[in-house]
Amino acid sequence: MSFTRKSADLTPIVDTVFAIVEKAKEDKKINGDDAVIDATIGSLYDESAQLVAYDTVFDHYDAIDHRSKAAYAVSFTGNPDFRREVYDWVTYGTKLNLAHSVIATPGGSGAVSIGFTTFLDEGETAILPEIAWGSYKLMVHENNMKAVFYKNFDGDHFNLPSLKEAIDSVKDRQDRIVIVLNDPCQNPTGYTLSHAEWKELIACLNEVSKTNHVILINDIAYFDYAYESMKETRSYMNYFNDISENVMIEVCFSCSKTLTSYGLRCGAALVLAKNQKDVREVEIIMEKKARATWSNIPNAAMKNFVWAVTDGRDLFLKEKAEYVALIRERSSLFLKEADEAGLPYYPYKEGFFVTIKVEDNKVRDAFHNALMAHHIYTVEVNHGIRVAVCSLPLKKVQGLAAKMKQILDSVQ
Repeated sequence: MSFTRKSADLTPIVDTVFAIVEKAKEDKKINGDDAVIDATIGSLYDESAQLVAYDTVFDHYDAIDHRSKAAYAVSFTGNPDFRREVYDWVTYGTKLNLAHSVIATPGGSGAVSIGFTTFLDEGETAILPEIAWGSYKLMVHENNMKAVFYKNFDGDHFNLPSLKEAIDSVKDRQDRIVIVLNDPCQNPTGYTLSHAEWKELIACLNEVSKTNHVILINDIAYFDYAYESMKETRSYMNYFNDISENVMIEVCFSCSKTLTSYGLRCGAALVLAKNQKDVREVEIIMEKKARATWSNIPNAAMKNFVWAVTDGRDLFLKEKAEYVALIRERSSLFLKEADEAGLPYYPYKEGFFVTIKVEDNKVRDAFHNALMAHHIYTVEVNHGIRVAVCSLPLKKVQGLAAKMKQILDSVQ
């Protein structure tokens, strides 16, 4: 007998990232900050190794009336102006001819999670990237669903054939096909699909939609840290116009990354499809799930986002651009030195992370432990080691790739 539901998995969750972060902190206490390279932190840090909290964002947040901070939002689906501005921000520069709705969520993770439970029934299967944010798999598991995986890459390109194989393994067993793609600025590899790859992907979804309904969950958590302009970064979404009537796209937006407000949980799910009736059905389900799960998104967080992308837009974009340039400088230095040292990595284009390619997970484990023995702290991912260039000062990026290559050679 147990107080918990019969289907519950009582295996304790092991936050491996947190454990490594704690080890890095202990090492710093013993050997000093200069002796330790902490490449675990998946948040934006400045060159003084301090968490970045945009002045433009938080000076305005501090000035918001306390009553607004204390008040409930207008609706559990989100404030109307927030929903409108999220859509305009996410789709900036595109010309989408699709029915749409926006539901406020607690961060991008809330948008992804509500997607799984809206589109799939218990026991059904989601299609996930093989190298990805670990919480996708956890969300699926905790909702009594299954997962199959597609390989991210075929050489230096998106592995569409592997995705097709994953789809084929599922499509005869269930009516709806749900695929997760974290792009642009993929976590943890830093890859971004090209326009040609997006065009091919949409054509693939349309082909599958002849027999199944298809939902693409497009997680864009890091897209505001792409190296191209806002308009160019979002231009791939124009291919969404080509989806068939049996394809739907859920775009998952994160204020946490865009506004450097990780703990102030705010995000949104954008639902896109050809027919308004289909969008409205999903909206109804998401409205109920929002009410039954988190009830309300912080009112002041939504107000602050609206200000940042309207009245405060120029100041906000100027401050953010400085840090995007800094990430680009860090990643360029790391990749240049990795190429010189012969350190293998998955194809990187932009974003917070670079992932070292270690296809054998046993070698990866040995490599990870050896790195820590040399005071270098990273995060293990499937078939690789994630390096968070978003939080590494340039002085610690310099020389890191060569050190990692020497350590990798010693364990192979």
